[in-house]
Amino acid sequence: MSGLTGWWHGKSKPVKVEIYTRWSFYLFGFMELALIGVPSLTAGHGPLGGWLFLLVCLQAALCCLLQSQALDWRLGRRERPVRLTLAVAVASAEGALVALVLRATDVITDESENALLLVGFAVFGLASVAMGLRTHRQMAYAVLGTVGGTAAITLVLSMPARIVVGNVVGVALAGTALVFAYVFSAWLLKAVWDLDAARELQTRLAVAEERLRFGRDLHDVMGRNLAVIALKSELAVQLAERGRPEAVAQMAEVQRIARESQREVRDVVRGYREADLHTELEGARGVLTAAGIDCLIEGADGLVGGDSGRGGTGGLSGDSRSGLPAEVQSALGWVVREATTNVLRHGDAQRCTVRLSESEENGQADADGREAVLVVENDGVPVDATASAEPIRKGSNGGSGLAGLRERLAALDGTLEARHTGHGCFRLTARVPLPAPGPDRLGHGPGLEHGPGHGSVSAEEVVGV
Repeated sequence: MSGLTGWWHGKSKPVKVEIYTRWSFYLFGFMELALIGVPSLTAGHGPLGGWLFLLVCLQAALCCLLQSQALDWRLGRRERPVRLTLAVAVASAEGALVALVLRATDVITDESENALLLVGFAVFGLASVAMGLRTHRQMAYAVLGTVGGTAAITLVLSMPARIVVGNVVGVALAGTALVFAYVFSAWLLKAVWDLDAARELQTRLAVAEERLRFGRDLHDVMGRNLAVIALKSELAVQLAERGRPEAVAQMAEVQRIARESQREVRDVVRGYREADLHTELEGARGVLTAAGIDCLIEGADGLVGGDSGRGGTGGLSGDSRSGLPAEVQSALGWVVREATTNVLRHGDAQRCTVRLSESEENGQADADGREAVLVVENDGVPVDATASAEPIRKGSNGGSGLAGLRERLAALDGTLEARHTGHGCFRLTARVPLPAPGPDRLGHGPGLEHGPGHGSVSAEEVVGV
């Protein structure tokens, strides 16, 4: 059972919706066999019952095959199954005609049994055929044609008026309802896949937009300086050719501008490589809440600020200041960003908790002094992935993102631990030693509201480092 639930939790939400939709269609095929085929076989009609059962099985199999291929066609994965649609239409028409003839010739005298046989052949076939039609007008014509054909054949066979009315009303109501259910389910599945594709496209566009913005910033910084360097170097060449001593001064100025440009480029790149803790925490809350994940942020006063809250009801105060040094803020901000990405990409989380403190989780400070501890814990991890509680090391399924975080934290003598805690939960713990408090560090932590961005796109994706 654990393997089955692990397999299910490992699927993305669009895949889960598609599996549910497909098996709902297949369930209608089994319902046709149970409601029409089995009673025909056990009604005491002798060899006729066996032939009717085989005819029902044939139509149910064709309908299930058409539903699967038509669903793939509507999702853009294959061409329209025209021939199979025609085959199902012919088989359904033949089944309905057989049911009417058997009733007209009194081979089947039970009116309820005959009505169920007629409606089953006509309705299940009609709904499956509608899946292979392009427009709603074609579907309406298919319903009207089925109802009109049923009425015409019933009148031709000189059946009583009450039977004619019952057959027409039954086929019209059941056919319309089942066609709507089939087509709406297929449309809903396509909408889910389209939304997933739109979200993926939005992510790629955000990366492209950030790259363009970085290019513009780099151009603004380097464009003027490079133009000045070109002009001054050309002037220096001309002065040198004339033996003028001013050439040395011009080249010294070129050297100065080049060094200034190098410093400005480093400042630009540094701005993209630094993450702001307050912004990342608020961004994580917003992104996870939008994805339907219950996000709770817990932090000691002076670290996060404000009251922790669930969803969007509480959170970090916009004017709070963190007592953490800037480099610690940046490192922990990257941890929050990577952890949020992993929660969205892996598993099917329903709850995520972020805790920030200045001590071990048990409340004991580090032997060498204080340390900042950030813990991100979420559920929804596949059960088979939580079988081992061993920490995830570099090179295992922790991925390159966790390896990059370990490198960032190692630069501050920090550590990162990722492990499955059992019961479908995953915990990421980052620890960074804090310097002893001094006059130069009290109250000088950068404002958390002045971060460089919202944490929606990683710096590695923007600058390629």
